[in-house]
Amino acid sequence: MHEQKHIVETVKTGIIESIRGTGEVVDAAIDTVSGTLVHTLKSTGAVGAALTGTVSDVLRGAILGTAHVGADIRGAAKGGVIGVIRTTQEIGVEATESISAGARAVVKSAAEVGGDLGSAARSAVEGSIVGAKELGLRAEEAASAAASGAIKGAGEVSATAGDEVRRAVTGVIAGVKVAVKEPFKKAEERKAR
Repeated sequence: MHEQKHIVETVKTGIIESIRGTGEVVDAAIDTVSGTLVHTLKSTGAVGAALTGTVSDVLRGAILGTAHVGADIRGAAKGGVIGVIRTTQEIGVEATESISAGARAVVKSAAEVGGDLGSAARSAVEGSIVGAKELGLRAEEAASAAASGAIKGAGEVSATAGDEVRRAVTGVIAGVKVAVKEPFKKAEERKAR
C-alpha cells in the first residue's frame, strides 16, 4: 500500500512540475508516465497483476496531478496511454493488458477529480491508437483494449458512467473502428434476456 501511494504521489508531483514548466499536458504525461513505468518496472521486475497495478497507479497520479494544476485531463489520458505503450515496447511486455489497465485507471481517476468520463475515456482510446501506430502495433487491438478497460473502470463508478463511457468509445475514433470486448458477465446477462 505504501509503495502504491508513493508511486501515485511521485507521478502527481512530476506531472505538476512538468505542466507548470512547459504548459504542455500530452508531452508531460507521455514523459512522466513512461519514465516512471520504465524505472519502476525495471527495478521491481513486476509482471502480471503487479504490472497492471503499477500502470494503474502511474496513470492515476498523472490524472490527479493534471487536475491539480487545472489542466485538461484529456491530454493526460491520451499522453498517459501513449506512455504506457512506449513502456511496454521498451521493457518487452505484452501491451494489451497494460493498455486496458491504464484506460480503466484514467476513467476511475477522472471520476475521482470530477472530470468528464466520456471525454477521458475517448482520449485514452485516442492515445492507444496513436501509440500503437507509432510503434507499428495493431491500432484496432490497442483501441479495443483501451475501450474495454475504460468501460470496466466506468462500470466500477456507476452503471450510468458505464453507459456514458460505452457511448463515448464505441464507433470510429481517429480513423479506427473500435470494437468493444464485452465482459463475460454482460454476455451471459444478454443470453438470459
